[in-house]
Amino acid sequence: MLIDLASRIKNIGFDIRCVSAEQAVNELRQNNGTLIDVRESVEVAKHPVLASLNIPRGILEMKALEHFQDASIPLYIHCASGVRAKLAAEQLMHMGYSNVSVVTCSIFTINEVNEK
Repeated sequence: MLIDLASRIKNIGFDIRCVSAEQAVNELRQNNGTLIDVRESVEVAKHPVLASLNIPRGILEMKALEHFQDASIPLYIHCASGVRAKLAAEQLMHMGYSNVSVVTCSIFTINEVNEK
């Protein structure tokens, strides 16, 4: 039986913290966290978010272990629509990362806020 994506997102087993771009940027300036862009490289090439580390969702689990040895490091996840970011946040939480947030805004908003 296939589960539609909306149901999948609604039934994520964790309480995922969602933040605005302004909130994420303000926190990142204070906590030395990392903004992770889980879009595919082709998408990032067209509309980059300069302050983020691009790790496509499909390889996030492998790369997270390489980049983030400390499971308490603040991680802020974003994508184009929020769907991949929420799925990525869920997976990171399953892996043991305890300080994960999803940035809920467009990629253009993140760049605008970051430039301030």
